[in-house]
Amino acid sequence: MTNRPIRVVQWATGGVGVAAIQGVLAHPDLELVGCWVHSDAKHGKDVGELIGADPLGVTATTSMDEVLAMDADCVVYAPLVPDDDQVAALLRSGKNVVTPVGWIYPNPDRVVAIEAACREGGTTLHGTGIHPGGITERFPLMVSSLSASVTHVRAEEFSDIRTYNAPDVVRHVMGFGGTPEEAYASPMAGLLSGGFKASVRMVVAEMGFGSGTEVRTTQEVAVASAPIDTPIGVIEPGRVAARRFRWDALVDGEPVVTAAVNWLMGEEDLDPGWSFGPEGERFEVEVTGDPTVSLTFKGLQPESVAAGLVRNPGVVSTANHCVSSIPYVVRAEPGVRTYLHLPLIAGRAAPHLGLRDGAGA
Repeated sequence: MTNRPIRVVQWATGGVGVAAIQGVLAHPDLELVGCWVHSDAKHGKDVGELIGADPLGVTATTSMDEVLAMDADCVVYAPLVPDDDQVAALLRSGKNVVTPVGWIYPNPDRVVAIEAACREGGTTLHGTGIHPGGITERFPLMVSSLSASVTHVRAEEFSDIRTYNAPDVVRHVMGFGGTPEEAYASPMAGLLSGGFKASVRMVVAEMGFGSGTEVRTTQEVAVASAPIDTPIGVIEPGRVAARRFRWDALVDGEPVVTAAVNWLMGEEDLDPGWSFGPEGERFEVEVTGDPTVSLTFKGLQPESVAAGLVRNPGVVSTANHCVSSIPYVVRAEPGVRTYLHLPLIAGRAAPHLGLRDGAGA
């Protein structure tokens, strides 16, 4: 068996894509060998230039055919919106795929073509990320093993959305700065529900809650009560400045598994007067049972709005969760593989603290 690095292609260079490239470069078992980009302006450029680093000797391309022809083991697939046909083509070409944009816990009936592509290419597809993709299902399932007679599982995010450096998405997709009616009519709930409902259903199924459990989606908005200065411009009074989404799996009308997000343009001048509470920005996992166990994640949100616009830890963590899974996915059996199929996934030591030649057993 060869000890050569696992050869990785990055698909798309948005915030997650840039962080994934940086993660691949820092991982001792991985080698970046290719990069697909959407923009013609990035085509032909050295990937190092695209991430603000020294040249890497890897050239970006807009050509899918070039990517399919590359000698690579895995693709980190991170577009804004996934495309089943693209993913199937990558899998058929012999490349495993790790992605933060879907397939966390897919309905088997909806991945028949993907499974066929995996069989043809001898490859694996794994959906991961942070929320959904970790906070919502992987970590709740781990924590739940400490409790008996569980009655409710909750995973919830509290974040200042001013730190998310994607102004067009925040305004035109998420609906911030628009009217409440526009926000409720925006595609955001539908885009989010695919991933969050899958995460909720994974926990429901794995923990043995009632079969046929309904998943209810609810959303709320808060508006500005005074002008709020934000990275997407001033949000005027009466316009949307905070959003909440909640997905509840119900048994006999009672929530048994909940995933929720709270996105606020800061905590000032909101109506209703929502806040993050005394614990500030965070992710929470709570398992209600015997005993009730709660876990709070800090550090996945930036220290300030300005810092987040430069490098958002939540985006970086999403990318790292993908990159860390690559060696495990490459070794997995072909097919769509979730956390339930893979062993415990771990990160890697910093390069200067890693194993030296000749060290170890």
